[in-house]
Amino acid sequence: MQGFTTIDLVILIVYLAAVLFAGLHFAKKEMKGKEYFKGDGTVPWWVTSVSIFATLLSPISFLSLAGNSYAGTWIMWFAQLGMLLAIPITIRFFLPVYSRLDIDTAYHYLELRFGSKGLRVLGAVMFIIYQIGRMSIIMYLPCMVLGSLTGINVNLLIMIMGVIAIIYSYTGGLKSVLWTDFIQGAVLLIGVTFALVFLLMHIDGGIGAIFGAFAGEHKFLSVDQPIFNINIFKDSVFILVVGAGFNTMGSYVSSQDIVQRFTTTTDTKKLNKMMLTNGILSIFIATVFYLIGTGLYVFYKQNALPPAAAQDQIFASYIAFELPVGITGLLLAAIYAASQSTLSTGLNSVAASWTLDIQARLTKKELSFEKQTKIGQYVSLIVGVFSIIVSMVLANGGVKSAYEWFNGFMGLVLGILIGTFILGAFTRCANTFGAVLAFALASAVMVGIKYFMPAGAVSIWSYSIISIAVSLAAGIPGSLIWSKVKGEKKVPAPHTTIYKRP
Repeated sequence: MQGFTTIDLVILIVYLAAVLFAGLHFAKKEMKGKEYFKGDGTVPWWVTSVSIFATLLSPISFLSLAGNSYAGTWIMWFAQLGMLLAIPITIRFFLPVYSRLDIDTAYHYLELRFGSKGLRVLGAVMFIIYQIGRMSIIMYLPCMVLGSLTGINVNLLIMIMGVIAIIYSYTGGLKSVLWTDFIQGAVLLIGVTFALVFLLMHIDGGIGAIFGAFAGEHKFLSVDQPIFNINIFKDSVFILVVGAGFNTMGSYVSSQDIVQRFTTTTDTKKLNKMMLTNGILSIFIATVFYLIGTGLYVFYKQNALPPAAAQDQIFASYIAFELPVGITGLLLAAIYAASQSTLSTGLNSVAASWTLDIQARLTKKELSFEKQTKIGQYVSLIVGVFSIIVSMVLANGGVKSAYEWFNGFMGLVLGILIGTFILGAFTRCANTFGAVLAFALASAVMVGIKYFMPAGAVSIWSYSIISIAVSLAAGIPGSLIWSKVKGEKKVPAPHTTIYKRP
C-alpha cells in the first residue's frame, strides 16, 4: 500500500500542464461572435462525439458507478441502457429539426417554434441556474476525495481545477473546449480500462469470480429487484431503462452544453455518427465501471480493505493503494479530467446561453460579433470564479444534505424543459400560451412530487415521464382553447416540427 507518491504528484502536475497547453494551442486568436460559441467548423465529428461523452460522464458518475456495484447490485447499470431509447428518438426526430433550423442554442428553438423571446429567456435562465450548481458540485466532490487520498489542500485543488478550465474556456471558446474534452475523455477511457484489466489479473479466479458473485450472491440483480412492475411509480428494470432514456433525451435535446455540440455542424450524417459513437462509449464505460465495482467486492473479500474505503471512495482508494506508482497519478488525473471536461463545457455553454439567449434578446441594440465574443469571455470568467467560490464554501461547510437537495432540483430542470420541447416538435397546434401553461403546470407537479410527497413514493426514474405527460396533457388543450377564444390559428414556422408540412 504505497498510497499517493511524489512520482504520482509529478504525473498529475504534468498532466494538468499538458491539458492547459493543449487548450491554449487549439485556441484561435481571431474569434468573432458565434464562432466563439459554435466553433470554426474544423473540429472533426469524432472529437465532438468524445466531448459529449466526457461532458455527460461527470466525476460523480466516475466515483459512484463503481461504488454502486461494489456495495449493491447492477440495477443502476440498466439506466445506461436508456441510451438505446434516447439516441434513436433524438436522431430520428430532433437532430433533423435542429440541423434545418441551424439553431444557435437549445433555447433558440423555443423562440423559433413558439415565436416567444420570453420562453427562450426562461429556458436559458433555468439552464444557467442548473449549470452553475452542477459545476460547483462537480468541483467540490472529486476534490474532497482527491484531497483525502493525496493530502493536498482541497481548496487548492478546487482553485487549480477552476483556473485551468477558465483559462482555456476564456481564450479558446468552444473549439478549445472540444479538443481538451477529447484529450480528457481519451485519458479516462484508457485509464479506467487499464484499471479493470489490472484488477482482474489480481483477483483469484479472475472474471470467473465476478460471474460467481453474480450467480451465488445475487450481485447482478437481487431477488427483490423486479424486471417489470405494473406500477410505473415504483422502481424496476423497465422503468429504469425507459425513465433514464427520457432523462438522457432531455440532455440531448434541451441542455445547452450538449446541444451546443450539435450546432458545430448542419451535416446530419456527422450528427448521427456523433450520437451513435457517444452511445457506444457511454455504455462501454458504464459496463467497465460496474465490472470494476463487482471486481472490488470480490477483491476485498480476498484482501484487506484500504484506508478511506467508503462506498463512493472505494475505486479511488483502490487506485491510490493498489495500482503501480505512476499509474496511480494517471488514474487520479482521469478523475480530475472528468471534472475539468464537465467544468469547461459548462463555462462555455453558460457564456453562450447568457450572451445569445438573454443579453441579445433583451438589449435594444444588435450586438456585433466582437461584442458577443467579449461578453461571452467575461461571463465565462465571472461564472468560473463564482463557481470556484461556491465549491470552496461547499467543501468547508459539510453540506452533504444541501448537495442532495440541489442535486434533486437539478434533476427536475431538464425533465421539465424536455416536455416543452416535445410539445413544440410533436404537435402542430401548440402555441405560446399552451407552452407557458405546460411549463408552469409541469413545474408545479414535479416540485410537488419531489418535495411534498413521502420519500420513495414516486421513483425518480418516473419524473421525466410524468413531466412529459403533464406538458402534453396541459399544453395541447390549452393551445386549442386559446386559439378558439382568440379566433386565430397560428401555423408553426417552417421546419420547427417533425412534420414536413405545417
